Amino acid sequence: MGTDVLVIGGGNAALCAALTAREAGARVLLLEAAPRDLRGGNSAHTRNLRCMHDAPQDVLVDAYPEEEYWQDLLKVTGGRTNEALARMVIRASATCRGWMQRHGVRFQPPLSGALHVARTNAFFMGGGKALVNAYYRSAERLGVQVRYDTPVQRIELQDGRFVAAWAGNERIEAASCVLAAGGFESNRDWLREAWGRNARGEWPADQFLIRGTRFNQGTLLRHLIDEQHADAIGDATQAHMVAIDARAPLYDGGICTRIDCVSLGVVLNRDGERFYDEGEDFWPKRYAIWGRLVAHQPGQTAWSVIDAKAVGRFMPPVFPGVVADSLPELARRLGLPEDRFMLTLDDYNRACRPGRFDHTVLDDCATEGLTPAKSHWARPIDTPPFYGYALRPGVTFTYLGLRTDETAAVRFADRPSPNLFVAGEMMAGNVLGQGYTAGVGMSIGTAFGRIAGERAAAAARVQEVRHAAA
Repeated sequence: MGTDVLVIGGGNAALCAALTAREAGARVLLLEAAPRDLRGGNSAHTRNLRCMHDAPQDVLVDAYPEEEYWQDLLKVTGGRTNEALARMVIRASATCRGWMQRHGVRFQPPLSGALHVARTNAFFMGGGKALVNAYYRSAERLGVQVRYDTPVQRIELQDGRFVAAWAGNERIEAASCVLAAGGFESNRDWLREAWGRNARGEWPADQFLIRGTRFNQGTLLRHLIDEQHADAIGDATQAHMVAIDARAPLYDGGICTRIDCVSLGVVLNRDGERFYDEGEDFWPKRYAIWGRLVAHQPGQTAWSVIDAKAVGRFMPPVFPGVVADSLPELARRLGLPEDRFMLTLDDYNRACRPGRFDHTVLDDCATEGLTPAKSHWARPIDTPPFYGYALRPGVTFTYLGLRTDETAAVRFADRPSPNLFVAGEMMAGNVLGQGYTAGVGMSIGTAFGRIAGERAAAAARVQEVRHAAA
């Protein structure tokens, strides 16, 4: 039996494409680079999906209309986004959950510590691993063929038309193909090349930790851009990059390595100096700027400092912080210059103006006459014990990808391929030129995965008709 649609990748976008193509009647083969027990790519580490909705829906409260979603995305990307494609994703997020549930995905309300997302994000019961497992079970039940341990290195094209994929020495033909093999965040050499050497003589990328899978090497992405001359989009240094615990593992640390107390205290670099407004906006909108901020600090390391007043107001990290009964003692334990550390903390504490502290709103607790300012949730750090957490950049996924359009087609010299499509991290840069807001990666992967699967099935049918007529 031949293959109508070949799907390359094994995460959310790939599975959405495979399931949609199969529902359309196509014979589908999915190739996952990872072994079965590590399947699912970065999707296995996800927690939720950002959803547009005009009225309350089971686990979602109130409403989150299209325009507000768009404004949230516009703000974090600084305008570096394709509005037409972004709005397509937003609208698709309003209608995809019924389809997801039919394939076994279950939702739950957010945990009490997941502030500000009960209205905007639908959480997966059991997390991303449960979502991935549900999709694989559904795929197997529907007759999608799945092969693990099968990384694809290159593809064959003829005038922009997909012909075959190569996995090692094996040539795999199909009538159409969906590329959903992730970014290049696990490829240290490519990260190093993109980030280069800074003015201090450091190679910043050497200090990056990878929050997700080790299998996203970007091999196919580089092949498409460099050898097949597919149209690319995005900046190779832009990524969903979070400040995570410096003690996190190199790969697969996932969500639990995040340090969520940044907005409740101050963040200092190794010189003992603050470098950005910790209270700029709600954490789900701003947490993903901090990895990049830390990446530009000396040694690509920073320290989040809080006092006892902050404890219990954020999701507790997996690793305990460094604890001290005084600020000078904390500086010593963190290995930071005590004099500079104390000068920074004293300046900050003096600059805090009285207000009504409320971490659930953009409150009026701000600093005055301090650079950088702290716009909200600014309270003196004066109540022992004091805690410090070392931070390093944690890369979730990279934004350099393949340019596409509303059909999810890969483009060559601005012409869409008739049978090669792209979804997920390999094209997320069309919507995310920079920045991030919680849950939007799954929105992009789900929307474009389903579009790519539908289009690939249609392209395979066209080819079948042509062969029958020949």
